Amino acid sequence: MTATLQVQGGIVATYHGIKVPAAPHLGPGMIAAMTAGTYERHEVELALAHVPRGSRVLELGAGSGVAGAVMARKCQPRAVLSVEANPRLLPHIAALYAENGLQYLMDLRHGVVLSAPDAPLTVPFFVRGNFLGSSLAEPDHGLVQPMQVPVIRYDRLKASFPHDVLLMDIEGGELDLLRHADLSGITLLIAEFHRSIFGREGLRECRALLTAQGFVQDAAASAGGVHVWRRPK
Repeated sequence: MTATLQVQGGIVATYHGIKVPAAPHLGPGMIAAMTAGTYERHEVELALAHVPRGSRVLELGAGSGVAGAVMARKCQPRAVLSVEANPRLLPHIAALYAENGLQYLMDLRHGVVLSAPDAPLTVPFFVRGNFLGSSLAEPDHGLVQPMQVPVIRYDRLKASFPHDVLLMDIEGGELDLLRHADLSGITLLIAEFHRSIFGREGLRECRALLTAQGFVQDAAASAGGVHVWRRPK
């Protein structure tokens, strides 16, 4: 077991050594998953196994902040930039970083990262009650709240924060990003691909786009919809 349930001091769980402060988006089921060590398990385990020490890591889709914080604590990267679209999560992510002494290692930005040359200044982002289902894709059912979110151009982000590792969990937005992103300089990509949003054809296109940029999938390492892609040396 990798997490223990706590209540004192506003800490609701400790997951891989990361203290998780109480927050409105962390319900009993999510806290139980952290306690059981199953929260974002594949994403966390693959990052711990494959992110090299001393890397510069760009994390797209910070979510609760827990997975990135675990990676930052255990993998000892040189710098981490985390980007999150959901504005409601930002103060809680920042609090989690501060609680664990990671605020000087991990920078946090608000926005949606797009790579298209004609990307708009803002885009609608659809926020669900369960933040894990929030995305750029407008759902055909369920209660959502659309919010206009600032767009961060990937080319400009890369120029200001050069990185060699890309971690990505952006609920289907990975296809649009890969269509125009120049991934030169990146040696490792760990991403959850959401076939339920863009279908088999979209997944095939993601693979073709990465292959065209010189990446090779580590099929043996990939698990649970989270894929590991490397650029051979």
